[in-house]
Amino acid sequence: MIIDFHTHMFPDKIAKGTIEFLQNICQIRPFTDGTYHGLLESTEEAGIDISVALPAVTKVSQIESVNRFAAKYLEGSVISFGGIHPASINYKEQLREIKSMGMKGIKLHPDYQDMYFNDICFKRLISYASELGFIIVVHAGVDPKCPEDVHCTPQMACEVLKEVEPEKMILAHMGGNELWDDVEDYLVGQDVYFDTGVVLDRMPEEQFVRIVRNHGADKILFATDSPWGGQKEFVEILSNMPLTEEEKEMIFSKNACKLLNL
Repeated sequence: MIIDFHTHMFPDKIAKGTIEFLQNICQIRPFTDGTYHGLLESTEEAGIDISVALPAVTKVSQIESVNRFAAKYLEGSVISFGGIHPASINYKEQLREIKSMGMKGIKLHPDYQDMYFNDICFKRLISYASELGFIIVVHAGVDPKCPEDVHCTPQMACEVLKEVEPEKMILAHMGGNELWDDVEDYLVGQDVYFDTGVVLDRMPEEQFVRIVRNHGADKILFATDSPWGGQKEFVEILSNMPLTEEEKEMIFSKNACKLLNL
């Protein structure tokens, strides 16, 4: 079994424009058209059993519409988490609403939400989301939107972990995109998950394997960040990593199944 814990899709009417906008920022070719059907086709072609879609809410005013779309996908080969913004004054009510819709997690993106991860707004939101049992996925490290102004550094993430102690938090991009030395200094060994989104073809293999071994393969989740990482390609890369079959099985599906209660 294979679960991709970090993918993206958008409503059909905005997918083309959104993908073109993000492509200009990221300067990389997307692997899907950004729609549900595009993600589903990619998922099936890659031999992936479940793709988890993570919506990023960039404005407080988007929360309702984003979650209305996400709630359409609660089972099958593509399931969606909910989205919320840390600046929302009604975050507790909105988190309860996401919970009532049947979604198992939320996505936070400090760069696109224009707030540093160790801000009190994030801390209180994460604390309540953890009380509700949510899986909390956070973009961590460098983002092409503002590469010189990282909104979630390993140091910030370490502060949140120590103060809030969330039960099921995932730091995307192996704990901090392009800041993996700091990840090793501040985050490896802590009670937090890392996902492999968009880094498997860029992160030094030696460092990836070292982090897996030192942090624990039981806290690593296979992820692509589709459409910005190729699902078929990333399955092949991880399959060929110098890890044990047991480690690969944990990363590909066992850890995800535990989090999703599958």
